[in-house]
Amino acid sequence: MRLLSDLLFCLRFYSRLPLPVFRFEAAPHAMGDFGRAVQLVPVAGLLIALPAGLVLAGAGAVLAPELAAVLALMALAATTGAFHEDGLADVADGFGGGRTIERKLEIMRDGRIGTFGGVALGLSLLARWAALTALLRMGLTPALAALFAAAALSRWLGLLPIALLPAARKDGAAHAAVGPQRSAMALGGALALGAGLAPWWLAGGAPGLSLAAVALACGAALGMVYVSNRQIRGQTGDVAGAAQQLAEIAFLIALCMRI
Repeated sequence: MRLLSDLLFCLRFYSRLPLPVFRFEAAPHAMGDFGRAVQLVPVAGLLIALPAGLVLAGAGAVLAPELAAVLALMALAATTGAFHEDGLADVADGFGGGRTIERKLEIMRDGRIGTFGGVALGLSLLARWAALTALLRMGLTPALAALFAAAALSRWLGLLPIALLPAARKDGAAHAAVGPQRSAMALGGALALGAGLAPWWLAGGAPGLSLAAVALACGAALGMVYVSNRQIRGQTGDVAGAAQQLAEIAFLIALCMRI
């Protein structure tokens, strides 16, 4: 029951899926044991991507790749409530518009989106749309494998700022989530790595390409860790969202490379 509780917590935290409340859940909408639950973040990512995968499979069979990719991204955004996209936009506004750490954090907390955030959000959607379109042109199976693999791998990589940096604020979701257990992170990492390599053996792609995609996704997330440490001497929930977005973009684009 504990594993199921952790999975339900991850799904409720990362998505807007209408999940039922089970009898064994004492406080289903409270902040769960994040430190332990991180081991199931890749599994939650796979489930969160399921609506988008169904849309991609259905639309990809009857529509042009460009339209199918748009509809899949719309389904994914509806499922997550644009959770990570919001983080990316806030980070772009804060890091791009603030001169001091205090001002950067103040801008990131502002719910309004500025020029930097709008550009970052637009480029994120455009990059993922272009990558999914290219993958669909290779075949529906590679596109679906990439979509699910990216969802699982990138959400675990989005935890790296929380695991490697101190909280930049004394409140907020990132502060409450500090301290993921090493064993849980290791198990989650193994699951995420397995998911990241899945496009190779599911779609018959080159194993080197999948390894390169995983490596580039890791590099993108670690790059966000480095930039955040330089900018605000720590991390916030928005930084975790930005790391997820960058990792997902890097992974999908890498799978489109011709080797």
